[in-house]
Amino acid sequence: MLDEMVEKKSDFDVTSKSAFSSENDTFTSRSFAALLAKNNVPASHKRIADNYMIIKKVFKFQACMSRISNVEKSLLEKYDFNILEFTTMKQMYNELSLLQKWSASEDQNLKEVSENILLIRVKELKFLEASSYVSISNEIYNGYIALEQYLKEISKFQSLKTLKPINF
Repeated sequence: MLDEMVEKKSDFDVTSKSAFSSENDTFTSRSFAALLAKNNVPASHKRIADNYMIIKKVFKFQACMSRISNVEKSLLEKYDFNILEFTTMKQMYNELSLLQKWSASEDQNLKEVSENILLIRVKELKFLEASSYVSISNEIYNGYIALEQYLKEISKFQSLKTLKPINF
């Protein structure tokens, strides 16, 4: 048994499977995003995701997107969130789960904060895509992948092929 575990450990990827799983038992980050998307997703999150997917299809983020402002950065810091370039995948999943809970809250102020933080996150993601991810210095900080996958999962335009090409 121990020899089998050692053999499996030599070629295992900690992000997708454990030492006790077989080759067929992979659990990827896409699975986490799908689980979050199956949760009660607020309408504001779906609207933001739809806007993101449409803009991505039409403009492809070729225009230079601005960074977040100091006010937006201070809002993130107020709730102990890192900027997107320094957010891990696990932190992003926890943050998205928290934002979903806040959106379902009875407190109107908390709902607005949740929507504003998600808008800031999408703005950061647009900037990263426009700059071809050059501001990301470490492969550990890949929370942007989790955010983009979440937006794809909850959008009604999940597959960009559903949109017809736009000819100008």
